[in-house]
Amino acid sequence: MKSSSVARYRYYIFFLIMLMALLNYIDRGAIAYAAASVTAEYGFDKGAWGSVLGYFGYGYILGALCGGVLADRFGPRKVWFIAGATWSLFEIATAFAGDFGLAMLGGSAIAGFATIRILFGFAEGPAYSVINKSVANWATPKERGFVVSVGLLSTPLGALLTAPIAVGLQTLTGDWRSMFVILGVASLALLLFFMRRFTDRPDQNPRVSPEELAYLRAERGEAKQVESTDVLPWWSFFQNRNLVLNAIGYFSFVYVTFLLLSWTPKYLQDQFQYNLSSLWYMGMIPWTGACFTVLLGGRLSDKLLRRTGSLVVARSWLAASCLLLTTLCFILVSQAQTIWGVIALMTLANALNSLPNSVYWAVIIDSSPANRTGTYSGLTHFIANTASFIAPTLTGYLTVHYGYSSMFVAAAVATAIGMAAMLMVRPGVRQVPGPKAHLNEQAV
Repeated sequence: MKSSSVARYRYYIFFLIMLMALLNYIDRGAIAYAAASVTAEYGFDKGAWGSVLGYFGYGYILGALCGGVLADRFGPRKVWFIAGATWSLFEIATAFAGDFGLAMLGGSAIAGFATIRILFGFAEGPAYSVINKSVANWATPKERGFVVSVGLLSTPLGALLTAPIAVGLQTLTGDWRSMFVILGVASLALLLFFMRRFTDRPDQNPRVSPEELAYLRAERGEAKQVESTDVLPWWSFFQNRNLVLNAIGYFSFVYVTFLLLSWTPKYLQDQFQYNLSSLWYMGMIPWTGACFTVLLGGRLSDKLLRRTGSLVVARSWLAASCLLLTTLCFILVSQAQTIWGVIALMTLANALNSLPNSVYWAVIIDSSPANRTGTYSGLTHFIANTASFIAPTLTGYLTVHYGYSSMFVAAAVATAIGMAAMLMVRPGVRQVPGPKAHLNEQAV
């Protein structure tokens, strides 16, 4: 049975997952466009503002770790609901974080932001681990690369849309606090819509046709025959060097993403004197190319796999090549002098960095037992998203002591490390459960 001959309700589910992740990303990035208002109101310098941006990451990595484990144990639907509701409420609470600190935490506005941002990050952390678990449950092996990239489109598209949405809401309401309240309410509304349509697996969903279910079973039949019902302990992740190296590669992607997401508005304001009314479009430009390359990367990886039959070529070499080019771009950005030179190179670097985004998640599915996909995704997310607080916090320190060019040099170092790691990844090598767990090369 051909895929074209059956209904594809699963693609509607993938689209809704992308929308959930999209709002997730807009919610986390909106604070960057309130920088001028918040720093002026509470007297934060660049170092303190870097800390405010970085607090999110401390909670985020723990949420990512818990989310993957809980998705394996309870199914992705329950985790989607709890995480989505919680991050929406803490998005609303961000509007009052500074005043909460002044009133309740010893008169410290930064303590208020630290508390709310850490809790908000913890709530948002499960999203991408749960996306990978959802894709593993709903997608066929041959479409994983592209389907993962659909969910990951939320990263550049969310960052691109954050600029006009955040600036537009502040302009329309005249208040940075209203922006957080409106975004939180919108996330809650989408969550309720999503919950009425999503199930853990296709065979649990009455909207999936019998023909589509038969097609999915046929496509997965071979893979199911080799899966074991035994469950490896969570720490077995660290016994598979390919998964650990893949997490290091993904760290470099996350570093670049959080650097640009959190510091681009402040950088443009300080270095080139852009005001809020100009940031809505200048903040979008570095993300335009990435919106296309993240989808292209999934397609390209799947195509390379079909043509070569090699996961190393389709995953590892593709990612390493893109990271090499990203490194070269950031070295050039650090030397650029004009605004359009900087913006053009940042856009190209971000596009190249985003192209293999789906590869990191596909490697996890390729190299994990099905009953550990969520847990291993969470561990990968945990390791990689240490960059979510390292990037903004380190950038704050570097810009104070060495100027803005240093943040681009640091990004080049991060992507060079990621390139070296991905060159050593051998996807498809899984651990086989048993008294003496060992690595086993899986056929593609």
